Amino acid sequence: MLAELADLRGVSGDEGRVRGYLLDKLKGYRVKTTVDTMGNLLVRREGKSGMPKVMLAAHMDEVGLMITKINKNGMLKFETIGGIDSRILPASRVLVGPEGLPGVIGVKPVHLQKANEQKKPFDLETLSIDCGFNSLERAEKHVSVGDYVSFDASCTALGDGYYRGKAFDDRAGCLTLLELLMEDNGLAFDAAFTAQEEMGARGAMAAAHTMQPQIALALETTAAADTPGTENNLVSTRLGAGPAISMMDRTILISKEMRNQLVQAAEKAKVPYQFRSFTGGGTDAGSISLSREGVQCAVLSVPCRYIHSPHSILNESDRQSAFALIRAWLEMV
Repeated sequence: MLAELADLRGVSGDEGRVRGYLLDKLKGYRVKTTVDTMGNLLVRREGKSGMPKVMLAAHMDEVGLMITKINKNGMLKFETIGGIDSRILPASRVLVGPEGLPGVIGVKPVHLQKANEQKKPFDLETLSIDCGFNSLERAEKHVSVGDYVSFDASCTALGDGYYRGKAFDDRAGCLTLLELLMEDNGLAFDAAFTAQEEMGARGAMAAAHTMQPQIALALETTAAADTPGTENNLVSTRLGAGPAISMMDRTILISKEMRNQLVQAAEKAKVPYQFRSFTGGGTDAGSISLSREGVQCAVLSVPCRYIHSPHSILNESDRQSAFALIRAWLEMV
């Protein structure tokens, strides 16, 4: 299911395919599902009485692009949706619009570049998507301004339990949340598969207002920098060391009580874990924590190399450990 989820096209604001997949998987289970005006998929599963109202959140959307102009020569201009490093874009394969038209992001060939151009990243204005059209009229038959563009990459198994693919942020979290809903464990919680996280955690804000949780946990992926040439003090997380418990980021100070509970749950269940040393970025937890009178929140993330790129890498053992840790934590609260 990781491959099925990751391969779906679901740039922020265009999460319908992912939402439909999740709804289909939840058919036959004793859950109540609704879709709100933001496009969030909200799920309620009844369980033991007396539990605090818990919300688990994972976002459906991925980073991508949007078509902003179609040139006379049929080339497509675009803007990024979410945080994408422009240096990864040249020569990337993409899928454009509802039809999923194949294309490639083109740039001036290296042998035609001036010396100063070779020493700096390309500006977005110098990049275009080439779908093989030779005129504006031809392109407009298949593409419209405002069309979404996703990376064209398939999830592939690598080595010993590793996977390469796009959109692990946050389809890995979606899969973990889906498995918790499908498991017969008697635990009660609200589940929010949120929209537009990559554009300011907009969906989570609406979802939290509707669900009115007392405590909430965001299931995420986070950047790992355990690659050659990176100094140890700059390695935020490591693949294979278990899910990462956050302490803070630019949108939230994590509930100390919940952080300690996650540690206790991990140690009791003998699940490996690590702390996320990087304190930048943001997640759905930031928006959820500000809902109504305020919500206690924490974040648990699967480490992922080359995040927000067409070819991220994760270790499935980290995701499975995240599942085990969340289940152990739910049994404690």
